[in-house]
Amino acid sequence: MARERSMNEEETQPLTKEQTKPHGSDDEYLEGSVSSASTTSLVLEHLNENAANGGTSSRLNEKYRDEDRGTHGEQGTLDIEEGMFHGSKPVDKKARRLLWIVGAICVVGWALALVSFLWGGSYKHASTRPHDPLATSSRGSGKKVTLGQVLGGEWYARRQHVSWIAGASGEDGLLLEKGQADDAYLAVEDIRSKGNITASKSKIVLMKQGGFEVGGEQIFPSNVWPSKDFKKVLVLSHEQKNWRHSFTGRYWIFDVETQTGQPLDPENPKHIIQLATWSPTSDAVVFTRDNNMFLRKLDSDRVIPITLDGGAELFYGVPDWVYEEEVFGGNSATWWSEDGEYIAFLRTDESAVPTFPVQYFISRPSGQEPKPGEENYPEVRDVKYPKAGAPNPTVTLQFYDVAKNEVFSVSIKDDFPDDNRLITEIVWAGRSKQVLVRETNRESDVLKVVLMDVERRTGKTVRTENVFELDGGWFEVTERTTFVPSDPGNGRPHDGYVDTIIHEGYDHLGYFTPLDNPKPLVLTKGKWEVVDAPSVVDLKNNLVYFIGTERSSIERHAYSVKLDGSDFKSITDTSKPGYYDVSFSTGGSYSLVTYNGPDIPWQKVVTTPSAEEKYEKVLEENHGLEKMAREHELPILKYQTVDIDGFTLNVLERRPPHFDEKKKYPVLFYQYSGPGSQTVDQKFHVDFQSYVASSLGYIVVTVDGRGTGYLGRKLRCITRGDIGYYEAYDQIAVGKMWAKKKYVDEERMAIWGWSYGGFMTLKTLETDAGETFRYGMAVAPVTDWRFYDSIYTERYMHTPQNNPDGYNNASISDVHALSKNVRFLIMHGVADDNVHMQNSLTLLDKLDLANVENYDVHVFPDSDHSIYFHNANRIVYDKLSSWLVNAFNGEWLRIEHPTPKVEGNIVAERSIAERSCEGGAPTPCI
Repeated sequence: MARERSMNEEETQPLTKEQTKPHGSDDEYLEGSVSSASTTSLVLEHLNENAANGGTSSRLNEKYRDEDRGTHGEQGTLDIEEGMFHGSKPVDKKARRLLWIVGAICVVGWALALVSFLWGGSYKHASTRPHDPLATSSRGSGKKVTLGQVLGGEWYARRQHVSWIAGASGEDGLLLEKGQADDAYLAVEDIRSKGNITASKSKIVLMKQGGFEVGGEQIFPSNVWPSKDFKKVLVLSHEQKNWRHSFTGRYWIFDVETQTGQPLDPENPKHIIQLATWSPTSDAVVFTRDNNMFLRKLDSDRVIPITLDGGAELFYGVPDWVYEEEVFGGNSATWWSEDGEYIAFLRTDESAVPTFPVQYFISRPSGQEPKPGEENYPEVRDVKYPKAGAPNPTVTLQFYDVAKNEVFSVSIKDDFPDDNRLITEIVWAGRSKQVLVRETNRESDVLKVVLMDVERRTGKTVRTENVFELDGGWFEVTERTTFVPSDPGNGRPHDGYVDTIIHEGYDHLGYFTPLDNPKPLVLTKGKWEVVDAPSVVDLKNNLVYFIGTERSSIERHAYSVKLDGSDFKSITDTSKPGYYDVSFSTGGSYSLVTYNGPDIPWQKVVTTPSAEEKYEKVLEENHGLEKMAREHELPILKYQTVDIDGFTLNVLERRPPHFDEKKKYPVLFYQYSGPGSQTVDQKFHVDFQSYVASSLGYIVVTVDGRGTGYLGRKLRCITRGDIGYYEAYDQIAVGKMWAKKKYVDEERMAIWGWSYGGFMTLKTLETDAGETFRYGMAVAPVTDWRFYDSIYTERYMHTPQNNPDGYNNASISDVHALSKNVRFLIMHGVADDNVHMQNSLTLLDKLDLANVENYDVHVFPDSDHSIYFHNANRIVYDKLSSWLVNAFNGEWLRIEHPTPKVEGNIVAERSIAERSCEGGAPTPCI
């Protein structure tokens, strides 16, 4: 239990209190300069007067003395006793010359100082000077960052979205623009013509209006996809959200020439469709409705059924909940071959997957009205959700031969069993009628790359890797494998593909050629990692473009390397810190470069080394955001590293404006800490943490501990099988380092996080038992990994059947240790389909059984994992802010042992009140 502490008067002043005289204010500087000039002339004059009068001057700061009396400014004095008038004696010529020299030097020095002052702009207000993201101290005074600004998105950088699209004949550098021009709702335009009125005449207008009529019904698009030949547009309307990535709606085929539309399925125009995808040959659309697949050929109004047995537990062409969330990160499990002759799709059977009920007490997401008499019952959505150790959906890959109207599968001799297989990526090998399939076992530590020939209907495993034997780690899901077709005349005799590989403990790029070659040509190497690579391959110049951390693990830069591993070079400025995101055109000749920080973000389109002609155009400079940054007092950011048990970890300390090392500051730790994640980076952020530092005046520290990403597999994989242990250890170790700093109040330290970060908040409090962190705030936390989904959890923990002790250790179960903290807060959305409310409720039951009461709880009806329903998100952050202020003000110490307020008990009441700041409102104080 944290010891009680009384606060002196200085400590009770809020950190945000304005100073009467701002440090280094402009007026103060100007007054000082004027005073210096005046003093110079007065000194010279006064010295001459004293010499002439022969008087004695008082020493600096001495009080007035009788012998100092005299009338200054007279040319002589009358000696009454002698009756004689004594004239003033002139100053010696040498002394006079010396005085003038000294005076001249002073004047010249003052003049130079004035010039430097004016030239340097020091007289200007701080808001007129450029924002410096890496400044080590605050300058002048400015506005505080408000929570309303952060939640209202006022600190978001403006970004333009560029949708690259290949031309009908393979042209590069084309954009798909929606709703950006008065004369066209949807158009294709060359990037070099963007914003150029004269050149824009060459753009291809696909849809003139943002709506069209079909059978008397007005259709308003929510999303659009042009056919590859730009003659038709697939239109989605009446869109309804399903899960995080999936949605449903009604689909239409819009004809560009006639500017008219028709239903995708003319015989069932109002039926809801889950997914629709163009054929690469622009002559057909495949779609999923009611979990069955259909084909609509544009030369007919009839649709062709592909599957017939789809239903509530059997999906075709679309993923179920767990595959959408943890594997594809999207709503599609359908892939056309490049020649349009075959369709690959997943068959997902989740009949064996247990069901979890998600309750909605306020809303009805189904859109269906309750039956009479059932209006007062919550709507329940039963979700097939495989928890760790429970049966997974059985997923198999199937193919559809368009010409033969036939569905078939390809058998593999050494394939994983159905109950031990995850299919994570499908890549068609051009027009070769071959397809690459990436599979792993259930625990994601054995990888198989399978090569199938759909024409011959044969297949074999061409590459097997066992990372459990290599380093005890796992494979993350990646979907960036890029097919590279053969071109003997350009140095590529065989087909191949570029993939992320493990090289000497780090993620790098490898080129596999021919397709069945299990040994790659290593393209990148070193103690750094590629990120979501490759981005694109320029086939003409044999160049691979990608994002990497070669300069720093907390930065991102774009690089290129040739397919033979030579000519590695950066294509963004690596001479200074930068965090870049680059979107490449389909052919790799153009790129949208987005600079995300540490300075104010900007965007521009530039040509790559692949382009024959150079081109550059600025799209966004965020002048408004830059002005806000100048006018506000942002936290002082201090990036550093710490060593824990031989591992070097990244740390970011956000210091309050006008930070003073002589003060004692409360400290809030903010973290996520999930496997492979990164929270310390050099992006421009003004978020909740910035608000806490800027307006509440607290220090906010983030440390990416062991298990996080981009520092190599040794640091990342050490947590496997025991998540929470090393992560909590690192948070506590760094917390102890900060507690020892002279400017930190070790009695007022807290930690918070959301989702995995919520789990880590509770695990850290449990492990620490009040020794370092006194307070914690956990939002939507996992409290027992047996409650979370199988694909994510087993990747890092194995199955509960194979690792029962690890699951026990990773759960939040030591409620006695939690009771040793001063207080903690838990918040959760009741309709969270991701981290179920079951997690928080189970922990509350453990706390009840142990008679532990030092916590607060806030639940949000009908909110999912993001907690947004009915103003919930605003309440989350209001609660975090006010709860934290009350914690650091000592309010939770006051209510630890409540005393009845009765007459005659004023002394006892006052002794309790002295533990916290005066006043009822939650105002930060020290």
